Amino acid sequence: MHRIMVGAMVERPLPPEAGQALFGFEKLDAAEHAQRVQRVFAAVAGRYDLMNDLMSGGLHRLWKAAMIDWLAPRAGWSVIDVAGGTGDIAHAILRRADAEVIVCDPSREMLNAGIDRMRDRGRVSGIRFVAGRAEALPFAAAAADACTIAFGLRNVSDRAAALAEARRVLRPGGRLMCLEFSRPRAAALRPLYDAYSYAVLPRLGAAVAGDGDAYRYLADSIRSFPDQETLASEFRAAGFGVVRYRNLSAGIAALHSGWRT
Repeated sequence: MHRIMVGAMVERPLPPEAGQALFGFEKLDAAEHAQRVQRVFAAVAGRYDLMNDLMSGGLHRLWKAAMIDWLAPRAGWSVIDVAGGTGDIAHAILRRADAEVIVCDPSREMLNAGIDRMRDRGRVSGIRFVAGRAEALPFAAAAADACTIAFGLRNVSDRAAALAEARRVLRPGGRLMCLEFSRPRAAALRPLYDAYSYAVLPRLGAAVAGDGDAYRYLADSIRSFPDQETLASEFRAAGFGVVRYRNLSAGIAALHSGWRT
């Protein structure tokens, strides 16, 4: 039976050096930021797929497929899906390879939604659900062959700590793969992208999902997130090697890859 593992794997506190973080464009201390983000995802957990469809126009499904293609998971791998939410990435990995996937997310509401979804899909093996933060992963060092995070890195309270934690839990030669909204490469796309994010998306969120404020935060979080080259440099600063990225849909989203050396 699927379960949220919170016994031996104890949730660890945020690093003491964690300072301020952007909640959209608002600066908050790390603890308050984490609480506010958790409230957003508690509110949208039951409508998470709808949220991603609204934010990406349905393209997130193609982007996630591209992520799994580049990751190329293998049988026997142990994978930690950070901020794994309702288990989309985990399910895609398990469809591709006979692996073990741990979905780790700070939101109990998101984890519970993921458990329900796995039951609906008939998935009863190869997956576990664990409560934990990206900045303080509740796993031993060198525990995983791969670490994935999709649309989650922009919501962490300390991005440098999250990247360092991903490197810590990877075995030498392990790989971090990140899928995130990014900066469109074509200048002509940017005004349209901004108009959609700031004018259309919150109204859609209010009308369809009943939570315009959550969608306004999510739109802001995309704009305050670093561009492709800056995030690649942050991967390198965290100690990852062979750092590469691929633009998706002209840079509306991007895949970043780095290896644990």
